[in-house]
Amino acid sequence: MFEYAPAPESRAIVDIKPSYGLFIDGEFVDGTGKAFKTINPATEEVLAEVAEASDADVDAAVKAARRAYTRVWSRMSGAERAKYLYRIARIIQERGRELAVLESIDNGKPIKESRDVDIPVVAAHFFYYAGWADKLEHSGYGSTPLGVAGQIIPWNFPLLMLAWKIAPALACGNTVVLKPAETTPLTALLFAEICQQADLPPGVVNIVTGAGETGRAIVSHPDVDKVAFTGSTDVGKAIARAVAGTDKKVTLELGGKAANIVFDDAPLDQAIEGIVNGIFFNQGHVCCAGSRLLVQESVADEVMERLKRRMATLRVGDPLDKNTDVGAINSAEQLAKIRELSDIGEAEGAERWSAPCELPSNGYWFAPTVFTGVSQAHRIAREEIFGPVLSVLTFRTPSEAIEKANNTPFGLSAGVWTDKGSRILSMANRLRAGVVWANTFNKFDPTSPFGGYKESGYGREGGRHGLEGYLKGEDS
Repeated sequence: MFEYAPAPESRAIVDIKPSYGLFIDGEFVDGTGKAFKTINPATEEVLAEVAEASDADVDAAVKAARRAYTRVWSRMSGAERAKYLYRIARIIQERGRELAVLESIDNGKPIKESRDVDIPVVAAHFFYYAGWADKLEHSGYGSTPLGVAGQIIPWNFPLLMLAWKIAPALACGNTVVLKPAETTPLTALLFAEICQQADLPPGVVNIVTGAGETGRAIVSHPDVDKVAFTGSTDVGKAIARAVAGTDKKVTLELGGKAANIVFDDAPLDQAIEGIVNGIFFNQGHVCCAGSRLLVQESVADEVMERLKRRMATLRVGDPLDKNTDVGAINSAEQLAKIRELSDIGEAEGAERWSAPCELPSNGYWFAPTVFTGVSQAHRIAREEIFGPVLSVLTFRTPSEAIEKANNTPFGLSAGVWTDKGSRILSMANRLRAGVVWANTFNKFDPTSPFGGYKESGYGREGGRHGLEGYLKGEDS
């Protein structure tokens, strides 16, 4: 195995303040609630104290959003709104290195992922929806905005999920109150500074930080017209119950347990890279992670041999090192869940193999792990682990692969690896998944819709379809 000299990215480009308030009506203000700490998961270092928004703070943010919607944003032409979105996109590009470093510090993901994937796609979403702002009448969903959107995002892709939510909402003429995850608030607060830098009218974007109670205050606020949530299925169900009987529009992007299906005629070198990317990208903290590998029996032994050899080369460690492949688990709570489900997998009789690597002594870490001998009944085959853990099952026929892939309460994504185009089309039509990748995995583009079925939620984000959740519709 090759030895790599450390290649750390400098933290000096980022100025992390000792404390942060809330961003309401275009200004940073002190919250009326308590404060909480945000922690670097790679070192357990306290990065900053962040205000926890109270019900009164959320009310102030919603009122600011309503004023901005009524007086400014909904009255502005689409072409004028587009100028602001373009300006935000350009500033994100200009401050891309700063954003990438801050994302890796606060989240734990490798800098090469935040630098080369997250930030470019964030800017691309704002560019893309800026292009839609003056063309809404051609969307097929009408051109009338809903009003105030309450948006709640997770910790796995903090800035990317913000872009998925805010860009289409603003393009359609809505204003927003957004809550980032309590473990990863810092890039959202830096985005608030970018809104100031772009001279976005006060109140169009409001950022309120906090945990579950803050999110509940947003969801239940009577003057919020739309709720957009990305996160766990349990919380998504609670949100659906909370808005039942109201006229609030809702989109939910929830959990997943994606099947990555490898046939015996697949290009195996390419497939191995796709398997690794599918489950170990972002430490497996991906809703659509390919966490269930279905391999045709005739090539199962060869695939496992190649996969273990490739996993042994993955570099686990400092997220700011440009050589790092797998960074830190986002929190102690998430690490405990990964360990618990992995131990259950062993207890249920699956065979566990972890990549040989030396884990840092401080921080939250978990070695890339694969389980073989897994059955459909095992919890590790049915529950979302949300970490760098892969469950491997085998199949003989395409019909068996379809049956096993669809035997899950989730339906967010799937991957198919085969040399036959006709088989890809057949599988895609029969897989109950919102996104099906062919001979690739985890490819995202702002022009393409993303979303799931069953317990993976409803509604779509991205592409023309992503406008639907922020417009009243042709007949409204």
